[in-house]
Amino acid sequence: MITNWLTLPEALSRVILLPMSNISLTSSTNSGGAGVAVAAAPVADGDVAAVREFNRFYTSVLGLLREGLLDTPYSLTEARIIFELARQDEAEVAEIRRWLDLDAGYLSRILARFEADGLVRKSRSPGDGRRQVIGLTQAGRAVFGRLDELSSDQIRGLLAPIPAGRRSRLTAAMAGIREILADRPGGGTVVLRPPAPGDLGWVVQRNGTLYAAEYGWDETYEALVARIVADYAARADRAGEAAWIAEAGGERAGCVFCMRKSEQTAQLRLLLVEPSARGMGIGERLVAECLAFARRAGYREIVLWTNDVLHAARRIYQRAGFELAGSQPHRSFGHDLVGQDWRLALS
Repeated sequence: MITNWLTLPEALSRVILLPMSNISLTSSTNSGGAGVAVAAAPVADGDVAAVREFNRFYTSVLGLLREGLLDTPYSLTEARIIFELARQDEAEVAEIRRWLDLDAGYLSRILARFEADGLVRKSRSPGDGRRQVIGLTQAGRAVFGRLDELSSDQIRGLLAPIPAGRRSRLTAAMAGIREILADRPGGGTVVLRPPAPGDLGWVVQRNGTLYAAEYGWDETYEALVARIVADYAARADRAGEAAWIAEAGGERAGCVFCMRKSEQTAQLRLLLVEPSARGMGIGERLVAECLAFARRAGYREIVLWTNDVLHAARRIYQRAGFELAGSQPHRSFGHDLVGQDWRLALS
């Protein structure tokens, strides 16, 4: 049951701080890969001891071994599932397992308890009745809001006594740890972050390059992307707008933009996933993050425009709940295409 620690915040607008990974740190690192093989140096006992000591220290600082995370009724794993479900309206159970690398039976027991407590709803995938779909109820979103608030407050309290210069050293060290571990053989960490200097130029360049290579589109498509990105960058007030860069293995792997179309309507734009990163669920994560942001920003619906030849992107939109609202033949980017308008109600 939902206990009395829960209060529903006025707006669920905080950034989700938990990292995302679809490969366990305990997975084998002996997997093959393209490129020149490099012999790894033996791992010194002192290095092993140092990492284990840091793990014990940091888990103690955050209180991760307590019976309930952040003095709530939920364990770290349970809270993580709630955080992932809050990123989107619904998710297939198989996707949750892949994202969090959880045992099927363990995840099933957690979801059954969440359902009994009224935190989640279960249904069958409209595209495949064999697949089970899970979504947070209103009570579940209230739990997420409180967990998110408590998590942010905890980290803010941890950082507050530290001088600004030392905070920068701390966050830089954390970024270094993440980058090194993501680059290891078998590393599978995926990080979504706001654009940094140079990222917007990369969005334009990669869209132009990939769509030319994969669909033969001419430079007018790159010009369209450049205008969209320039409009986003030029606005001084970006309330209700956001963009994300996906990183895999420390390298840019994709992007998406959530932009304001009207007071009530958001627009998903420029979803892209690098060919080398496809199959990792990055496109689904980017769309889910965009939808979660649009809901927190108070939009009533979100729309997008795409073309029927972009089959993989259309499947992602359909799984996220978008419905085709209309289509229109057009001549653009050097080709005869069929444009499609897709729409999703958010409330």
